[in-house]
Amino acid sequence: MIRVAVVDDQPLVRMGLRALLETEEDTELVGEAADGRAGLALVRATLPDVVLMDVRMPELDGLEALRLIAADPALAGVRVIVLTTFELDEYVFAALTAGASGFVLKDGEPAELLRAVRVVAEGGSLLSPTVTRRVIEHFAAGPARRTAPRAGVADLTEREREVVAWVATGRSNDEIAAALVVSPATVRTHVSRAMLKLRARDRAQLVVFAIESGLQVD
Repeated sequence: MIRVAVVDDQPLVRMGLRALLETEEDTELVGEAADGRAGLALVRATLPDVVLMDVRMPELDGLEALRLIAADPALAGVRVIVLTTFELDEYVFAALTAGASGFVLKDGEPAELLRAVRVVAEGGSLLSPTVTRRVIEHFAAGPARRTAPRAGVADLTEREREVVAWVATGRSNDEIAAALVVSPATVRTHVSRAMLKLRARDRAQLVVFAIESGLQVD
């Protein structure tokens, strides 16, 4: 059973998410909160597997709540999916940088949101295909987001660096495998090794590290 907490200041959104989660046999709603501060308290009290977190909220916005969750060792097992109605590039990148494992639009398909919950609960990451690939490519192409290479980048093999750069384009393992003419299993191995070397919590964080380190597909 996947334990889910919902943090959103809109009652209708919370009601819709509640109804959606309660119809599924493998999800359990453990609590709701209407602002970031109450949401943080809820997460600390219930330790959910996944949090569905709005971006703009009173008291404490979703991005700051996300940063506090990601920085708390006691909440290391909690994964956050950011919900937003805003197709703004800075929100996506800020959410990924703050530690989000997923990003979906509120007006997306219910099946997409449920898939995000399940993928993230299993330790993966899911970034909304309708927005995120465009955003990742935008930031990867511009110098503004590049800082210094992450510790561990120098330890990556040439193939691992190449695979990480492909991950930062938003491609799936199958798509990367097709581009590199290797098996998906080989891509998964390289991704796993790169995550260990870079100490990336999940694939979403690997995307951030790749962009910050300036890794690009040639």
